[in-house]
Amino acid sequence: MMQQPLLIYNTLSRSKERFEPINPPHVGMYVCGPTVYGDPHLGHARPAITFDVLFRYLRHLGYKVRYVRNITDVGHLEHDADEGEDKIAKKARLEQLEPMEIAQYYTNRYHKAMDALGVLRPSIEPHATGHIIEQEELVKQIMDNGFAYESNGSIYFDIEAYNQKYRYGVLSGRTLENIKDASRELDGVGEKHHQADFALWKKASPEHIMRWPSPWSDGFPGWHCECTAMGRKYLGRRFDIHGGGMDLVFPHHECEIAQAVASQGEPMVKYWMHNNMITIGGQKMGKSLGNFITLEQFFTGDHKLLSKPYSPMTIRFFILSAHYRGTVDFSDEALSASERGLDRLLTALHDLDRIQPSASSDGETHTTATELRQKCYDAMNDDLATPQVISHLFEACSVVNKLVDHKATISSDDLSELAETMRLFAHDLLGLQGSQNSGSEAREEAFGKVVDMVLELRAKAKAAKDWATSDHIRDELAQAGFEVKDTKDGATWKLNK
Repeated sequence: MMQQPLLIYNTLSRSKERFEPINPPHVGMYVCGPTVYGDPHLGHARPAITFDVLFRYLRHLGYKVRYVRNITDVGHLEHDADEGEDKIAKKARLEQLEPMEIAQYYTNRYHKAMDALGVLRPSIEPHATGHIIEQEELVKQIMDNGFAYESNGSIYFDIEAYNQKYRYGVLSGRTLENIKDASRELDGVGEKHHQADFALWKKASPEHIMRWPSPWSDGFPGWHCECTAMGRKYLGRRFDIHGGGMDLVFPHHECEIAQAVASQGEPMVKYWMHNNMITIGGQKMGKSLGNFITLEQFFTGDHKLLSKPYSPMTIRFFILSAHYRGTVDFSDEALSASERGLDRLLTALHDLDRIQPSASSDGETHTTATELRQKCYDAMNDDLATPQVISHLFEACSVVNKLVDHKATISSDDLSELAETMRLFAHDLLGLQGSQNSGSEAREEAFGKVVDMVLELRAKAKAAKDWATSDHIRDELAQAGFEVKDTKDGATWKLNK
């Protein structure tokens, strides 16, 4: 069972590669976490869920995984640029709070949402502000190696000097010429030698609240420094996987590669993995477009684009229904379809306990039960093809439904294999938990309709003066937990359980 290797798509080589850890059985994995200045949204959920599945799967394969996911609480300036205000400091100024109050509040909100989505906590969750010394150390190494310069108390990475010895742009495929053309022309002389140079350390202006002492100035680290410094501290000079959203390939991850090579003479990361973006009605999600939906709004249904609330597991199922490297276009209809799909899967998992095994399995049942595990492994090993895993699980659901309806038979060995495989992939690896909770409101509505129908039959019995039937219905409902009261406007009921 499961002889084939795990293949993962490496953005660096633009191809699927066999996953071979640098130091087996240990795996080092670093994933870019949130900048904590606002509520978590669908764009935060996608990388968290994608790399959660990878984390779960690598551990299932027997690897000892150290998973580091950072919290950016300083240095991420507006528009991902070297100018403008720090995103957290700006929010703090607007709300008249300490920057750390903002960072803590939104870190707590992020954790709460991730826990609801069934995302396992990483092994280490370092904060940028807790690693200022390591970031200063990184800047010193880059300067000592001749790849950075000081300008008015700020330190900039010298892309031209780096490009003469190494190549800037290996991850994104951009050349220095492209970057020069794409960067806006510097007004006057400016602080940088070259408009594509990026900040490693910024001198703080007098009104800047977040600042630390350094050999160059009181200031703060550039946004790109934290991941290089913290990745190396916790995972070493070379580690296996660095993940994040595709929007981070340039400039963030490109700058990380340059910093690592400039400071230690060799790349730090073996496999770069990126999940694709989420669009809403074909458009990028953005506050200005009015299509920005936070995770809490999904969970409460409180947004004009949503017809109702969606459970965290529905969101998880929706994200896993597409391959992590494909785009996901969100719509209310797509989420409704996911809710139905998840309900179908959770119902089948629940129904497995109701099936009575027979002496033998019929052909289709035996084939499904014995081949399901390999098919699901094949899909997972092909660059985490979660939509294929879900499709194989749906085939198994069809068999479960036939067994429940006594339209097929299954032996006890086949039943235990089927149940074990379905639970392994649905619960443990895809992380889809819960017992049919996704459609609980719809189910309650259905219960209500049935009770109303039964009470109508009771009303007819009463009208026909069939007191025995009328009392029997009332007593049976009471035994099931429904309290029936006769009023002058007809019978009312409530559930006492």
